[in-house]
This record gives sequence, C-alpha cells and structure tokens, in this order.
Amino acid sequence: MSKRKNPAVIAGSLLLVIFLWGGNNVGTKWLVAAWPPVLTGSVRFLAAGLILLALLWCTSWLGEFQVLTPALRRALWLRAGLALGVYIIAFNWALRLTSASHVALYLGASPVWTLLGEGKWGPVREMARRFLAAALAVAGVLVLSWPALAGGKMSFWGELLGLGASLLWAAYSHEVRLLGTQLNGTEVAAHTMWMAGVWLLPVGLWEWWHYPMPALGVRSLEVMLFCIIFGAVIPYALWNSALRHWQAGQVMLFSNLIPLSTSLWALGFFGEPMTHTFWAAMILIVAGVVLGQTSLFKRGEPS
Repeated sequence: MSKRKNPAVIAGSLLLVIFLWGGNNVGTKWLVAAWPPVLTGSVRFLAAGLILLALLWCTSWLGEFQVLTPALRRALWLRAGLALGVYIIAFNWALRLTSASHVALYLGASPVWTLLGEGKWGPVREMARRFLAAALAVAGVLVLSWPALAGGKMSFWGELLGLGASLLWAAYSHEVRLLGTQLNGTEVAAHTMWMAGVWLLPVGLWEWWHYPMPALGVRSLEVMLFCIIFGAVIPYALWNSALRHWQAGQVMLFSNLIPLSTSLWALGFFGEPMTHTFWAAMILIVAGVVLGQTSLFKRGEPS
C-alpha cells in the first residue's frame, strides 16, 4: 500500500508534468522542423525508455522491476509498443505541418475517444452523457480544423494527422490500461518507449537516407536532451507516482491543461498566437472531456 501524500504535493507535481509536456511538444516541433520526424521520435523513445529501465533496475522508487513473461513481451511488442510507434509518426509529422497548440488540443480530446471505445451500452442517461461528451469534442475538433477545411493557412494534412494522433493515443492508452493489470505504469512506459523506438528505427533511417538533416548543433542536442529527460523520464515518473495515490480520473483531468501549456510555450518561443478559434475549440473539447469523466467521481465507483 502506498503511503498517503499531501494532495497539494501531488497536484503540484502534476502541474509540473503539464508544464514540462508543453515544453516537450514545442521542443519536438523545433526539432522536426529540420530533423527527420520519425528518426527524432525513435531516438527520443529509445533513450527515454532505456533510462527508465535503468532506474527501475537500480531503485524501487518507481516501482518493483519484474522479468517479463513471453506473453507480456509479445503484448508489449505487438500491441502497445507498435501502437506507440505508429502514434509518434502521426504526432511528429503533425507537429511539422501545423502548430504545436493545435496538435496538443487534438490530443486533449483523446479521453473522449477512449470513453467511446471502451464504454458498453448501459442506462439511457449514461449513454446520453457519453455521446454528448463526444459531440462536444467533435465540435471542438471541427472548429479547430475549420481554417484548413476552408482553405486557410493551416495545413490540412497537419490537422488530419493531429486528429489521427489523438485517435492513436486513445488506442495506445487502452493497451496501457490492459497491461497495467500485470505491470506498474513505469514499467509499461519504459518497455513501450524503447520497443516503439526499435519499431521506428528502420523507418527513421530510411527517412534520414532520403531526407538528410543538417549537421547536429549544440542547440539541437540540448533540445533533444530536454525532450528525453524533461519531456519523458521525469514527467512519466511523476505522472505514475500520482496514479499510485489518486484515482485515474482525477489525474487525467490535469491533461486538459496540456493544450494551454503548449500554447504558452509556443507563444514564447515561436510567437504562435492563441486565436479565437483555438479558445473556442479548447472550451468545447475540455467541456467534453470533463463531462465524459464525471461518472468517475460518483461515490463508490472505481476509477
């Protein structure tokens, strides 16, 4: 049983996670503007996954390390690891083709897709709540992508890949929940990251061969190191620590702040404006996510 922690400490750690993930999204966008997007994802995941595994081997702070059974190894390779690899292809290419704030907002809708995918038919009131949540999220997606659909400056393919990344993240999250009954969250993150990195490596090398990137500079290496340590290793450790003390639904609600965090980072580093379209879409998507999560807080209902 985990020792109880001060709720303020947990909330503070989650706010730090949101801040770091916003910086990671912007840092990744900066990298993929010049680096091959798939190779960038492969290097980041390989490094972050292996660092997390090393921490699991050397300390029990992130949970107990256990040897994988053949069945678990297959599930990690062929389901979660592969799903994460396909997700990062869509995510990194979306970051190259459209704004970081748009991509983050598409990802913010992923809990609603998960709710629809995992939910079973039940009472009419519950189903109405679920579909209303989905309708709000879809409305937000349409508002966000409307400039591209109407022939505006935003890239249509970037918006489409951002939506695809949102759906793929929901699929990956579903696999993580299934694996979470046998492994702790940090183990799942570590194994799926390095396995996704391996899946991505051949595609990344092909990408590098056909689209050579410029010579590595100190700034590029610094940004990559930030994305590995502060965008993966530390946030995943804090996120999974929070999940040991709070219900999953409570923790997931903090992810609604990722689009805002990303937008603030993008405003500071790229000068990307937070448009009226962005705010309207964010209100709709966040409302859909919160509505979709409300049943998690009913008395006596597990997360």
